[in-house]
Amino acid sequence: MGPTLRRPRRRRWASLLAVTVVAVTAGGALACPAGAAGTNVDYATHCIPPAIAGLPPIDGTTTGNISVDKTSPKVGDTVTVTYTVVTPAASNPTELALPADIMTPTGKVTLSGVQTGDVTVAGPKKNDPVPGKGAFPSFSMTGTFKVTKSGDIKLSPGDYNIHTSYIMELDTPCTVTDPPAPVSQTITATDDTTPVNNRAITLGSASGNPGASVTVKGSGFTPGATVTLAGRAGDKQTGDTATVTAGSDGSFNGALVVNDKTTTAIVAYEGASWTTQKGSPPASYVVNDTTPVPDGSQKLTTTVKAGTLSMSQAGDAVSLSAVEFGKGGASTGSLNKVTVKDFRGGPAGWSLTGKVTDFTGPGAKIDAGKLSWTPACATKAGSLSTCKAGSAGTVGGSGATLASTPDGTLTGGEFTVDAGLSLDVPAFTPPGSYSGVLTLTLT
Repeated sequence: MGPTLRRPRRRRWASLLAVTVVAVTAGGALACPAGAAGTNVDYATHCIPPAIAGLPPIDGTTTGNISVDKTSPKVGDTVTVTYTVVTPAASNPTELALPADIMTPTGKVTLSGVQTGDVTVAGPKKNDPVPGKGAFPSFSMTGTFKVTKSGDIKLSPGDYNIHTSYIMELDTPCTVTDPPAPVSQTITATDDTTPVNNRAITLGSASGNPGASVTVKGSGFTPGATVTLAGRAGDKQTGDTATVTAGSDGSFNGALVVNDKTTTAIVAYEGASWTTQKGSPPASYVVNDTTPVPDGSQKLTTTVKAGTLSMSQAGDAVSLSAVEFGKGGASTGSLNKVTVKDFRGGPAGWSLTGKVTDFTGPGAKIDAGKLSWTPACATKAGSLSTCKAGSAGTVGGSGATLASTPDGTLTGGEFTVDAGLSLDVPAFTPPGSYSGVLTLTLT
């Protein structure tokens, strides 16, 4: 028996990207909370001042943000949701100044995608003083929901109410004019109950002449199951098949006669056809071309050489938008575009990850966990693989996935990757320039 086939070793690439944010002076509001922050979104709201104010309804624009404690939960997990009204549409409807800590906000977050419904959220009785006829400050509300389905769950800001307890109890309800509001956060849930597929095969040889029999050993199959051995040409099954029966320990030792010259791999599977749940990963196999050359003819042969996995970026510095001292909030920008070229021609996919250092400035720092991103990626036409963007959320010092492609029978292509960046700057960060280094690693 020959050696076990090994997946081509992935090559590691790293890149450094400097990110800068400038803080300048001004006056105060609350910053968005730390965590996997979403994207700030604007939506029209209809607010009704308390009847005692004698004012007509207020039709304005609210800026909201949804953050979560888990961006990749499992079915059955509880996710904590924080709804931050960054800029309320309503303001203090009276000439009377409101003291600190008399506002209690409540609201809801709307779920869409694979899971629908509303999440009730509530905030603490806490606020900065509000002058007469002054704008209400930013506030946050928190709630939880249980994940019931796997897939993408989208979160949008919903209606909210500002309750004030000063001299008298007053409410200012604000409803989304055209629900649902834009999506601020997306999480991807996985089904923890999905059985792990441990099916695998090894081949007695990696190549052979047409009509040769190759030994196929398998493990991890269902005991007693009928297992089909089959040739593959790319992602299509050829006409070369055989069947074996898995033993009591889920293993088998069989053979497959391979005639099809287009064969690129061999698989084994249970059921009517190969699937990722019931089949083994493809094991590479090549059929030698032994066709004789006719008299008076010449056999022409060419070779396709495997290339490398590489990346390049459009720049090495990003200037994020300035924020005001005392206000803080989201300092935003865009990652320089990254081009990934996978010309290896093997079965391995790739993963592009990133992590960031703390942002250091004049005698202070902004924690790395304050940086979040919203990844995006595009696949060039004709590529064998399809690029998948990572989940929106915190980058931080431990890192997160920016984009990836899966393993397959034959992978490769060109891909463009970028991301929206948002640094949550605390309200009273000392004025000055703050810089951190974002490191991208391709494996």
